Amino acid sequence: MSTVVLDPRRLIGRFGLTAAGHVGRVSLFALETVRAAKEWRTWLPVAFVQARHVGYGSLFIVLLTAAFAGAVTALQAGYQFTANLPVYIVGGLVVQTVILELGPVLTALLLAGRIGARYAAELGTMRVTEQIDALESLGRSPMSHLILPRVVAGTLMLPVLIIFADTVGVFAGWWFTKTGVLQISTADFIFGAQYFFRPWDVWYSLIKAVFFGMAISLVPCYVGFTTRQGAEGVGRATTTAVVSASVLILFLDAALAKILLSGA
Repeated sequence: MSTVVLDPRRLIGRFGLTAAGHVGRVSLFALETVRAAKEWRTWLPVAFVQARHVGYGSLFIVLLTAAFAGAVTALQAGYQFTANLPVYIVGGLVVQTVILELGPVLTALLLAGRIGARYAAELGTMRVTEQIDALESLGRSPMSHLILPRVVAGTLMLPVLIIFADTVGVFAGWWFTKTGVLQISTADFIFGAQYFFRPWDVWYSLIKAVFFGMAISLVPCYVGFTTRQGAEGVGRATTTAVVSASVLILFLDAALAKILLSGA
């Protein structure tokens, strides 16, 4: 019996079938969400409310995280800096690191925990208490009332939050390079930032933000919408939503870097 259970072929096959099933169901779920866009009078007002929760509600913690990320990047750059390199390189290093990686990824992971968990818990509770079933029995589409507003809010607000995060992260990095170990002048920092900066870097950061926004809203909505087994299922769905969204963010980060930066 143990041989059957531990057979790697069976485990790989089972994992592959389960993963393929989830991909198919999420794809159909996303298609139904897109089809609900025609009912804009239903989902648009709710989307504004959700956008306020995502944007304004997350702004403080996003800016605080970005400031610490920029500060740590500057301090570590000063720790690893050698006298054989010109000091203006630190300015370029801080700006590129914050814009290309730390700003988008840290913000997305932070919102995956804050927004993803909220979406999964809300929809999961509505599912197990049969509120979604009641909505369907009244002839109303749960996609236009519940799912699409959350997906639109997460997708649109994450780029805005990442713009703020990049700005604060770069400013914090400049401040700590100025007052830290190296004490780099503002002129050197700005020269290094301009020397290595390319406008495509900002677009790359925003493109990642759009994909991350869809990941942290669509996946938790799917997990919460398909919740089963009462309160225990809601707790499990919340954890699954955060973990799945976080893993998907890291996967998209690597995939987009390969696709968008390979020919840049």
